[in-house]
Parts: sequence; C-alpha cells; structure tokens
Amino acid sequence: MELQAQEGRLIAASGPGRVLVATAVPVERDAVARAFPGHGSTDVIAAGVGPALAAASTASALTAAALRGTPYGLVVSAGIGGGFQPAAPVGSLVVADAIVAADLGAETEDGFLPVTELGFGAVRHEPPADLVRRVAESAGARTGAVLTVSTVTGTAVRAAALRERHPTALAEAMEGFGVAEAAAAQGVPVLEIRAISNPVGPRDRAAWRIGDALAALTEGFGKLAPVLESWDRHDS
Repeated sequence: MELQAQEGRLIAASGPGRVLVATAVPVERDAVARAFPGHGSTDVIAAGVGPALAAASTASALTAAALRGTPYGLVVSAGIGGGFQPAAPVGSLVVADAIVAADLGAETEDGFLPVTELGFGAVRHEPPADLVRRVAESAGARTGAVLTVSTVTGTAVRAAALRERHPTALAEAMEGFGVAEAAAAQGVPVLEIRAISNPVGPRDRAAWRIGDALAALTEGFGKLAPVLESWDRHDS
C-alpha cells in the first residue's frame, strides 16, 4: 500500500476497480447490492441519514480499506431522492455533474449566502466529467446538479427558491455532499446517483413511489456496474 502525505493528512493512493457505494439506509443498500452479485470489488454500505453521519461513515470505510492495503478507487453516493419537476420525473435516474450543499451558509436580508461567499468552506464537488458521461449513457440517466439538504423540501416556495439558486438542479437528497467531502479528504473521486421517488415540493406521501425508485436503482446499477469497476481516472 502506498500512502501519500498531503497537507498533513495521509491519503491512500487508490487504483481502479475497487468501488465503495454509500447509501443512507439498509433498503437502499440492498437495492444497490442486488446489482452486484458476486462482485467482490464493490462494497455497499448504509452510511446513515444526513451529511454528517454519511461523511463520518464514508471516511471510516475509506480509512479502513486503505489500512488493509485495498484502497478504493471510486466512491459513489447512491439512493433515492426527490426530483425537480418536470426535468426529473418519478422513476427516473439522475447522475450528478455537481454535488452541491444547498443550505450550507447564512440567511441574510438580501437572501441566502453560501459559506464560500462568507469566506470559507466549500459547497460544491464536481465528479469526473468522463465518468458522469459514461454512467449516464450506460444507465439511460439524466445529468445535472444534485443538491444536498439537511431539511427535505416540503413546500412549493422552497422548491422554487432552490431552483432559482441552482438552475441546473435535478434532484435533492441528504447525503451526497457529506460523502463527497469524505472522499475528497482522501483524494478519491466521487459520484452521486439518485433514483427519483417523489417530486420536490409540497410534502405529499401519496405521491411517493419508493418501490419504483428502488427498482430503478437496482436496474440502473445493473447496467453501469461494469463502467464503475473498469473506470480508471488516470485514463480520463
């Protein structure tokens, strides 16, 4: 195993083939795992709900793998999520070309300010463009920004405000940015894939299609598994 020192941290030099998929809850983990029967180079974990727990669990998994001498070459945040209508209909699959912390910042009299405009932190990670393209083509997915929120949107007003601030957004979920922060800290590329279970907007549980979204997650990962496991960032 090769460990590289960078800014006071130990970062594992990762290679192609080993993939860590981090979902929020066990039902999402199981939906993804069904697409990888016998695939020993892909591990799927339920990292927990929300960006903080997702980041901690992902960081722990990455560190443990590096210490074993089997570092991951790619991290994927995956699960179901809300879709901005009509761009991301229920049952569709979305691949993030940007993973954005949508509510990390400050509310002011002039509106919301992300932490970057306050002079610190980060609010955006961009997955490798070539990988996003390959995955989207393989799975028949749409590409756009996926927003990470700590409070799920439940009103039309907030949905409209998010779309105004993030016009390329297709989906929202609660873990992607946390997973991306953990991956970035260890120098590992990250991807986010979401199956749409409900529209972003007024909270209407009768409109949720969780079973359909989980099925779409399994089907999508079944199509893109070879892409994930063969991708090498050094070839991009």
